[in-house]
Amino acid sequence: MTTHPQHLRLTTVDTEGSIRIGLHGDLDYDSADHLLNEVTAHLAARPALTDLHLHCAELDTVDSTGLSALLMISRRTSGAGVRLHLDARPERLDRLLHLTGTLDHFTALVPGGAVRSPATEESVAATRPNGPDGTT
Repeated sequence: MTTHPQHLRLTTVDTEGSIRIGLHGDLDYDSADHLLNEVTAHLAARPALTDLHLHCAELDTVDSTGLSALLMISRRTSGAGVRLHLDARPERLDRLLHLTGTLDHFTALVPGGAVRSPATEESVAATRPNGPDGTT
């Protein structure tokens, strides 16, 4: 377990196939790069990683830069074939994700009832109609 002293404190727990990063404090303009750099380093160091859990229970404020960092993390984990989980989301984070139209991106269900992870987004998108009238 590693603790990083910053405006946003990250507590990392490594297991065989996953990493859990606890977020403590504000995810904002001053700290978003810190989280993004930490996640990027883990993805580079662990090519066999299957799951990345961001534990959000102690996450306070999230501004637009923090949201942008979460979306970038989603793109990077998806590109690496890693499932991203936003665990223990506080209500204020869910509200922000809802207001910005990004809640479904992180939490939507795919056919069969499984939780959509960014890693499955491409397969879900391939099944959606793409014509102007909703047909293929």
